[in-house]
Amino acid sequence: MKKAILATKLGMTQVFGEDGSLVPVTVLEAGPCVVTQIKTVDNDGYDAIQVGFADAKEKSVNVDAGGHKKVWRRHGVNKPEMGHFDKAGVGAKKYVREFKFDNCEEYNLADEIKADIFEKGDKVDATAISKGKGFQGTIKRLGQHRGPMAHGSKFHRHQGSNGACSSPSKVFKGKGMPGHMGSVKVTIQNLEVVRVDAEKNLLLVKGAVPGPKKSLVTIKESVKKTK
Repeated sequence: MKKAILATKLGMTQVFGEDGSLVPVTVLEAGPCVVTQIKTVDNDGYDAIQVGFADAKEKSVNVDAGGHKKVWRRHGVNKPEMGHFDKAGVGAKKYVREFKFDNCEEYNLADEIKADIFEKGDKVDATAISKGKGFQGTIKRLGQHRGPMAHGSKFHRHQGSNGACSSPSKVFKGKGMPGHMGSVKVTIQNLEVVRVDAEKNLLLVKGAVPGPKKSLVTIKESVKKTK
């Protein structure tokens, strides 16, 4: 892998292709990411670079006359994290991730990775945390069938039988049940980059990308390249 970047999902829109076709795209604010650490085989056992994305503020803690701590700015980076960023010579970042690039030796601390590493027509994989749907039944969660909707059936959206009573006298592990839906890591493969706006750090990717608006999305060079 030689290309990867962190991005924020802005939403969806549509653009027109060169042949006049309408293309639905997801707009991503990709980078700029800065290199905060370079990992090597000698020190860490593997080659990788650590990158930071999205500016953050340092946590601010004050102590009043009674010795009680008052946190004025709860969200941000703590002192150890701030020292890590100071060592790299960069400002505080909200997100920190690692990429195992094939050319890690070409990067230096505080180097920037921008959206222009991708080009129109590139195939990428998009990874993000999907939208949380809360507790859902099996019809919505797993696509199971409903019962008859007639007035006398009294069985509409229930799950139905889960297992025989005498044999095997249990519900098998892995049986589809109602439960929490969404809020899991999802990767969509082989998405096409339709347009790159390097000045505004924007990537327009064909199709849908998992996650709600303003969520963190990891864009990587596709591992299963197709023609």
